[in-house]
Amino acid sequence: MIVAGHMPKRTRVTPRAALRLHRWLSWATLGLLLAVAALYLAPLPAPPSPRPLAPSTKILDIGGGMLYDSAGPADARYTHVPLADTPAHLREAVIATEDASFYDNPGIDLKAIARAALTDLRAGGARSGGSTITQQLARNLYFDERERSSPSPLRKAREALLALRLDRSMSKDEVLELYLNRVYFGNLAYGIEAAARTYFGKGARDLDLAESALLAGLLQSPADYDPFTRLDAARARQSVVLDRMVDTGDITRAEAGAAAAEPLALNPTPFAIEAPHFVAWVRQLLPDLVGTDAVARGGLRVETTLDAGVQRAAEESVKRRIAALKDHAVTDAAVVAIDPATGGVRAMVGSADYFDASIGGAFNAALAERQPGSSIKPIVYAAALESGFTPATELLDVPTTLYTRRGEPYSPNNYDFTFHGPVAVREALASSYNVPAVRVLAAIGVERAVSMGRAMGITSFRDPSRYDLSLTLGGGEVRLLDLTAAYGAFATGGLRVDPVAITRVVDADGRVLYEAPPPSRPRVISPQTAYLMSDILADNDARAPGFGYDSPLVLGRPASAKTGT
Repeated sequence: MIVAGHMPKRTRVTPRAALRLHRWLSWATLGLLLAVAALYLAPLPAPPSPRPLAPSTKILDIGGGMLYDSAGPADARYTHVPLADTPAHLREAVIATEDASFYDNPGIDLKAIARAALTDLRAGGARSGGSTITQQLARNLYFDERERSSPSPLRKAREALLALRLDRSMSKDEVLELYLNRVYFGNLAYGIEAAARTYFGKGARDLDLAESALLAGLLQSPADYDPFTRLDAARARQSVVLDRMVDTGDITRAEAGAAAAEPLALNPTPFAIEAPHFVAWVRQLLPDLVGTDAVARGGLRVETTLDAGVQRAAEESVKRRIAALKDHAVTDAAVVAIDPATGGVRAMVGSADYFDASIGGAFNAALAERQPGSSIKPIVYAAALESGFTPATELLDVPTTLYTRRGEPYSPNNYDFTFHGPVAVREALASSYNVPAVRVLAAIGVERAVSMGRAMGITSFRDPSRYDLSLTLGGGEVRLLDLTAAYGAFATGGLRVDPVAITRVVDADGRVLYEAPPPSRPRVISPQTAYLMSDILADNDARAPGFGYDSPLVLGRPASAKTGT
């Protein structure tokens, strides 16, 4: 069957409409020709004068004393380095990471821009880059700090146009040389020479492949990959750079593996600094408090809670104890001191020597998750007292077999391999007996103990299913900072203590960018439990069966103390 229908009517183009279309196309063509002429014929605008280094950021102790001033090393170390004086593997690492098509593209990479646009579209906002080395150089030369971070399409269009003109006006090697000497590597290091001296204490010409890959990895986010504060992240990023160099054919897989395995000899004295672990922590906290742009602009006055006198005493204490225990193969230690009334961190020692690479001194053990041993027992006993136990509750310190959540037998033993029969909670905790502690945890439940630890500020206690009866003997990793704060609840009558490092940040114009809010201090245990825990941990008679009357826990003044081995 054939169905007849109406043929669509043709739209007639009137002579007047055709004339308007012709005029529009003519003007568009003329505009395009003028744009091309401007691109290739007009001289580049002169870049602004080289920007001065960011004003000095000062980190101060609680009394206003100087802990760290960012100005010194950057001012002394900025030096322009000819491209010929940089190692080939450094140039290759930067190109492979930042702009693999650098020597082939005209200053912009349309494929990379499209990929970045697609990523941003899927993420619902700016998430990806796509900028070539030439675009990054144009951004550094012609835009101020605020413009560089702007997601404005107009700014991006200007950047692309300037990059095209730079590529037309300069050779690729000239672009790369200028880029390497102006780009920011973090820690106030502008340019590759400053970066090499800041991070490795050597000139750029002496960088090896592993060092070059690490520095190239910093360019994406200097704060996130800072090897002084985030070594693991820096090494992971270094591996990404090496993999990209393999992909581009610059190095072999074997060379990449050797470079990734090479120990990094970071500069042991990159800058004059007091309380270096604390300062590194403060610098890590700053971007979240005031924003990365404010940190990059510099000129900040950062007021902290650290007490320089307490810090020096803590550092000397660590040195004395390490020296006393050298025959026991003890090489490192950490200390945290917190004022429970405010949460202010008065001292932080993250290792025996920040600048000793042989012990990984720059690593901050005070912020690392480590097994706490018996020092976690007070948290478990606090949960027990909140559940109805008393200091006089009788516990059995006898051979015991309990069963884990997986149904496996668990038979704890005491550190002296003896059993003490029926003992009160007071003696069991003060003398740090293991068997009663495990029986207490079994009685109240692992979930209750984990919940108590989390409420008191132990951030690593998240999923109770990860833990079992060994938790009370140190089977769950915690940060020393968190455990110190958790003990603070015993001193405050049961109120939570949240650690505070920064009290105020003021910019170069005197504007307050951040001020620490008053602590919320929620109640986490009753005043009665807090008092009883402090009393038990200060009871020398109760701990004498385990440690004797003249143990190191007798401090010559009223103090609650707990061991943790």
